[in-house]
Amino acid sequence: MTTAADPTPATVRRAADPSPLIGAADLPPARHFVDGTFVEPSTDRVIDVVDPSTEDVIARVPEGTAEDVDRAVAAALAAAGPWGRRLPRERSELLHAIADRLAGNTELLARLESANTGKPLAVSTDDVGQAIDTFRFMAGAVRATTSLAAGEYAENHLSVILREPLGVIGVVTPWNYPLLMAAWKTAPVLAAGNTLVLKPSEQTPLTTLKFAELVADLLPAGVLNVVNGHGATVGARLAEHPDVDMIALTGSVGSGRAVARAAADTLKRVHLELGGKAPVVVFEDADLTAAASALRVAGFWNSGQECGAACRVLVHESVADEFIEQLVGEVRALVVGEPAAGADVEVGPMVSKAHFDRVTGYLERAKREGVRVATGGGALDGPGHFVAPTVLVDVPEGAEAAREEIFGPVVTVETFTDEDEAVRRANDVPLGLSASVWTENARRSHDIAARLDFGTVWVNSHLVLASEVPWGGFKGSGYGRDLSIYALDDYTRTKHVMHHHGR
Repeated sequence: MTTAADPTPATVRRAADPSPLIGAADLPPARHFVDGTFVEPSTDRVIDVVDPSTEDVIARVPEGTAEDVDRAVAAALAAAGPWGRRLPRERSELLHAIADRLAGNTELLARLESANTGKPLAVSTDDVGQAIDTFRFMAGAVRATTSLAAGEYAENHLSVILREPLGVIGVVTPWNYPLLMAAWKTAPVLAAGNTLVLKPSEQTPLTTLKFAELVADLLPAGVLNVVNGHGATVGARLAEHPDVDMIALTGSVGSGRAVARAAADTLKRVHLELGGKAPVVVFEDADLTAAASALRVAGFWNSGQECGAACRVLVHESVADEFIEQLVGEVRALVVGEPAAGADVEVGPMVSKAHFDRVTGYLERAKREGVRVATGGGALDGPGHFVAPTVLVDVPEGAEAAREEIFGPVVTVETFTDEDEAVRRANDVPLGLSASVWTENARRSHDIAARLDFGTVWVNSHLVLASEVPWGGFKGSGYGRDLSIYALDDYTRTKHVMHHHGR
């Protein structure tokens, strides 16, 4: 889309080689994975899996039913006791074996992920690397868990705190990071001694099914199960199933609400990692060049389809013009294209036509509301669901584009006058997953970070993650933590055993 502010909009780089990223031999079996093997579905209804770069159907997976879920839960329940009784060392060794298997198939998994999601290959390869690290971290962490020390807290009574697995965990993963979110959930679930039934997004199931295929010979039957299908059927049945002890979801706020409601009748635990609308607070003393360069990655990683994306800039009015100029320069330099078009492609398509329509709808409404497009601003020529990397400026306080999660390659820019205004406006969103503060003043950075109501706050950085530290949000972004030892805690229960030893 050409605008007065951007006479040379982005174009989509297409692959010169017409050969696809994946072939038929790369695809996993198009079935459910239950009790250690791929099984036939209960119905013949299927879901098309589409390459969003070309809009071609690349696979069809079965549309799961409540009956399919029940069969998978029964398998997980049967396996839960023996798996939970295994020594931490034994579970650790199996997690390391899973990590080794993933490492040996990195290139295949990256190609499969990019074909299914449209991700640039650099993003998919990073996803696989992080998935491997997640399994390796949890393999080590399960051998070094800590609790309150055994001791005498009541006279003549010795207290011992045990950590036990919960049992069967239902897991629902999103379309934006299919393999990585499966790893973020599966690794701590298995490390803690639980079994699971996983529902991948119906739009992006291929790497989850391939993962099940790759590790089928490593795990005991029934420990890992995968049921394809829609959230309204498969996800809902997992959430309400009486033999599922916990439901863990990464997804939209709406999906989180639905899962929590369905889980309420059985009083099962709920673990939710939902959306984000990350403010990026840029003070007048910030390194503007470093901030703009960082946002080129943090605002547009995975084509902006990232819940921690640096999508909402609040910049001090005294440096706003200079910062916007630098940010627009960075964004205009982004390479948009199909994943097969080269290793330097940075931005791919939206995952689906429905999501493409959602993102472009936000852009059209913003322009009608008087928000100015500094670069980008709309769709790029097809095939494929491509949206131009966009910077929106002159964004008024309370604007839809600055409050709601667009989940695309769009960054909004607002201005502020003082610290109190910056904090108030940064916090004035219903989501609380992540934020960042940009300043050279160390005291200010500590103070502002403490006042921001978000689960992760970066200082002079954004969207840097590590397996050792927790990830999760406040407010509408849900509860529960992924990564770190806090995830292991989430998937266990504490038992207090008190021995009377008086004589």
